[in-house]
Amino acid sequence: MEVAYIATNFNHKVMTKSNKLTLFILLSMVLGGVCGQMVRMNYTDGGTTDLTSVKAFSDGIGNISSVFLRLIKMIIAPLVLSTLIVGISKLGDLKTVGRIGGKTMLWFISASFVSLFLGLVLVNWWEPGKMMQLPLPEVGASTGLEGTSMTVKSFLEHLFPASVIEAMAKNELLQIVVFSLFFGTAVAAIGEKGKPVIELMDSVAHVMLKVTSFVMNLAPIAVFAAMAAVIANQGLGILGTYGLFIGEFYAGLLLLWIVLLIAGFILVKKRIRILISRIKEPLLIAFSTASSEAALPKTMEELERFGCKDKIVGFVLPLGYSFNLDGSMMYMTFASIFIAQSYGIDMPLGTQITMLLILMLTSKGIAGVPRASLVVIAGTLSTFGIPDEGLLLLLGIDQLLDMGRSATNVVGNAVATVAVSKWEKALEH
Repeated sequence: MEVAYIATNFNHKVMTKSNKLTLFILLSMVLGGVCGQMVRMNYTDGGTTDLTSVKAFSDGIGNISSVFLRLIKMIIAPLVLSTLIVGISKLGDLKTVGRIGGKTMLWFISASFVSLFLGLVLVNWWEPGKMMQLPLPEVGASTGLEGTSMTVKSFLEHLFPASVIEAMAKNELLQIVVFSLFFGTAVAAIGEKGKPVIELMDSVAHVMLKVTSFVMNLAPIAVFAAMAAVIANQGLGILGTYGLFIGEFYAGLLLLWIVLLIAGFILVKKRIRILISRIKEPLLIAFSTASSEAALPKTMEELERFGCKDKIVGFVLPLGYSFNLDGSMMYMTFASIFIAQSYGIDMPLGTQITMLLILMLTSKGIAGVPRASLVVIAGTLSTFGIPDEGLLLLLGIDQLLDMGRSATNVVGNAVATVAVSKWEKALEH
């Protein structure tokens, strides 16, 4: 009875602390937005905004959120490496790794197709490009993404590490995953001799999770700074200019959330409410910082508390951040067709389906690439004869859109991890 009481009391304290942090993050988002708008109004006179002063403020306060993101990135490489190696080695033989890997990739491919297809359907239904009547960009205007298209060679170089040390130094998540797959499988193959390595990596993973809890205490400050910088730099007025596109895209993300959570409900029934409660903090972090990676360590921790076995979490979640970015998937079809609509370019259904399939392939493994979604869209536009100058229509609001994409990626990967855990009968109640 005493042990049960201590355990219950501990869990209550953990949940109370988590709820407080979530509340502080929400308040920080609101206060940051108010602060940013006040600064912008302060530097606006007669309808003209002193952009130099605004940029100086946003750059200055943005340094705070930059430090937070760097601390998060400091955690990611050793955490992913250790958890994935432990997860794979605990899975056992190659047959088990292949079975779980097959189920994981099946979910990722299915979720990606649903996300891309939903974006395609919604953008054709709402037609935001036609109704907004945005001015066309100048011919030859620079998008800032020239030379960043993903070729077969660059994809392979991005996929396979020349050095795991270099991959960790640059936080190349996909390369770390590839190395961990080989290393974890090798550790499992040597049997007893590999146990000390597993114990070491398990200890490293627990240490990094503790470091994560320390860093997360700084989240409200970082969120305040990030929101203040975005609103000061862009202003609330941009919501009016692009309000239709932003509103419809976020409505699409909401529909995608519903689809994903219905899939989760089918798997875990009423426990889906507990899952939502568990991931609310990683969601807020991803949304406010516009970074899926920022939420990765906390998501891993919360999924284990939900009942997913550490070996499944350590295997599925890192893979998900390379192959299962549902929010980014939906954005790619939504944005690509939006740009075509803005130019008045008619795209038959067959052509749009071809675009969907190309995006399905070219979008895999781009996690960690700066402005990854825009890079893939830029390459796709040129393939279908759509002027890539149309990206200029999105660059100004990409930060606002990225916030929603990042939060959706967290939901998608959390549900994917729960799904694989359920299929493998590795989900504790």
